[in-house]
Amino acid sequence: NPAHTMNCPADTLLTEGRPSDADGADTAECAGGYLFIVNPNSRSGMGQKLWESVEPVLRERGIRYQVFFTKYQLHAVSLVKKLTSDLNRHTIVVLGGDGTINEVVNGITDLSRVTLGYIPTGSSNDFARSLGLPTDPLTALDHILRPSRYLSVNIGVLTYDNKSRRFAVSSGMGFDAGICHEAMISRVKAVLNKIRLGKLTYVGIALKQILSLTPGELTVTLDDSRRLHFKKAYFATAMNLRYEGGGFKFCPDADCQDDLLDIIVIFGLSKLKLLTLLPTAYKGWHTRFTGVDIFTCKKIEITSESALPLHTDGEPILRQTHAVMTLESDTLRVIACNGRR
Repeated sequence: NPAHTMNCPADTLLTEGRPSDADGADTAECAGGYLFIVNPNSRSGMGQKLWESVEPVLRERGIRYQVFFTKYQLHAVSLVKKLTSDLNRHTIVVLGGDGTINEVVNGITDLSRVTLGYIPTGSSNDFARSLGLPTDPLTALDHILRPSRYLSVNIGVLTYDNKSRRFAVSSGMGFDAGICHEAMISRVKAVLNKIRLGKLTYVGIALKQILSLTPGELTVTLDDSRRLHFKKAYFATAMNLRYEGGGFKFCPDADCQDDLLDIIVIFGLSKLKLLTLLPTAYKGWHTRFTGVDIFTCKKIEITSESALPLHTDGEPILRQTHAVMTLESDTLRVIACNGRR
């Protein structure tokens, strides 16, 4: 039977086709087929165009799939929560940026019942960069449809103001979160995304933030036992992966499979020295500077004298004075690539 479409609930397109030629053991497909979560507005509208290059391949191969298009902020959370509430096994493929990954991870009812595939179409793509996933959509799709390797990935949890939110990449308070807050409303980001230079948005905003911010005091408590005080602190961030902010390799040794968070605190530097330090973070060389401390722990508690910006995977949260980052007890199975990490 040739692939054909069927009428489905709003925001959903279900496509059925010929059974896959590959043995079920060699695919990540679940009984109900692949569930695609597509952010058509990722990279300033490129998400829709990239999906239009991916879908014909699914049709040609007779792949069973459903596609759900996100229409507003946090839409992916509610979509995935509904899809995974049956507690069956599902393979979810995300076509979007780190923000879409964050929403999907927050919508999963039971992490242990989901396999995640990723086609990166964002402006920073730190999740893909850290895991060594291909950035070409069709190459990424081929790896998802014919997986050769999986990773059991830790997922972080941020708790603040009696609320909680998961993160896949990182969660931080201070300067890096301030960049995320401004990037969300930046008109420059949309322009740079169209010429595939979206990550430069973060560089420009970082420079602006450095000139305007005033570093303050932070108290960091590791695993409920080690309390550290930092004066003139710019930010403290819990990293599950090595990169954030469009390629800043803030924690070069972060490993999403070691059941630990890597913590970076930058403090005690002049603004000029911070300006000098930031470009070196793309290579991970910033760790050689005095004023850059890195720790590992299972839990971090951050307290600030004044309310500071907070983020999870680059998604801004209202300013807070207190935050706790830990790890989920379950891991998420992610489709990876051989020899790329």
